[in-house]
Amino acid sequence: MLTGMQIAVIGGDARQLEVIRKLTEMDAKLSLIGFEQLDHAFTGAVKEKVEDVDFSEVDTIILPVPGTNLEGKVETIFSNEEVYLTDDVLSKTPSHCTIYSGISNTYLDTLVNKTNRRLVLLFERDDVAIYNSIPTTEGTIMMAIQHTDFTIHGSTIAVLGLGRVGMTTARTFQAMGAKVKVGARKSEDIARIIEMGLTPFHFNELVHVMRDVDICVNTVPHPILTASVLAAMPVHTLIIDLASKPGGTDFRYAEKRGIKALLAPSLPGIVAPKTAGRILANALSQLIEEDLKNERGKQK
Repeated sequence: MLTGMQIAVIGGDARQLEVIRKLTEMDAKLSLIGFEQLDHAFTGAVKEKVEDVDFSEVDTIILPVPGTNLEGKVETIFSNEEVYLTDDVLSKTPSHCTIYSGISNTYLDTLVNKTNRRLVLLFERDDVAIYNSIPTTEGTIMMAIQHTDFTIHGSTIAVLGLGRVGMTTARTFQAMGAKVKVGARKSEDIARIIEMGLTPFHFNELVHVMRDVDICVNTVPHPILTASVLAAMPVHTLIIDLASKPGGTDFRYAEKRGIKALLAPSLPGIVAPKTAGRILANALSQLIEEDLKNERGKQK
């Protein structure tokens, strides 16, 4: 149970509703910032504006999966107001206050270092990332079906990256009868691709490999589908970029060539927000409960 914990949930999409539900069930007190347009009410949760919250009593701050943008702005689907996580906000929190986010960026990293607060990235946890790869893959398949006029069965699919999402995506496309190639840099990843019965290739072979690809799924959060790679692709190729913004694709050149390229970094929150929210809620409740036990242990 989280009795006595004061938690600020700042912004987010439908996934956060499952987080809020779980934490209120565990008897935590929640301040909901950026939720004034949410019709549903939760016992133990109060909708507030950021300037009205007493952050000196906040033990935990929960951010949306993307965290903040590079200016500190937090995504707020259930609000028209702009909400920012700033130095002024964090410096008011107790020294033990922990910030939870899905991912981070230079702004958020700098902010927590400056204020000497602890940042926990949920998507760096294997369990969260593996569970999350399931709705991500289902969303990828949905997009592939919606944006092509051919079947996945028999198509040539290239998956870039063998992380948690890349592995689940490649395995699922293979099960659907596609001819799947998987790109990686590390020799151990190449070995794993072979063990999975898939066709491996190194990223330095991209230009050659892309010449017969029908669908390309990118999971690498760095520029990888450059103009030179895109120039080698058939015009009918569909690119689904799952990497965090701005993705790993040269979208300008893809459009110039007439190649359909879709950036889809938050598919779980779109195609299966309840499932994706429960994944986050379960991980957060366990972590926050551990924090509470540790903090109470220090006070003894």
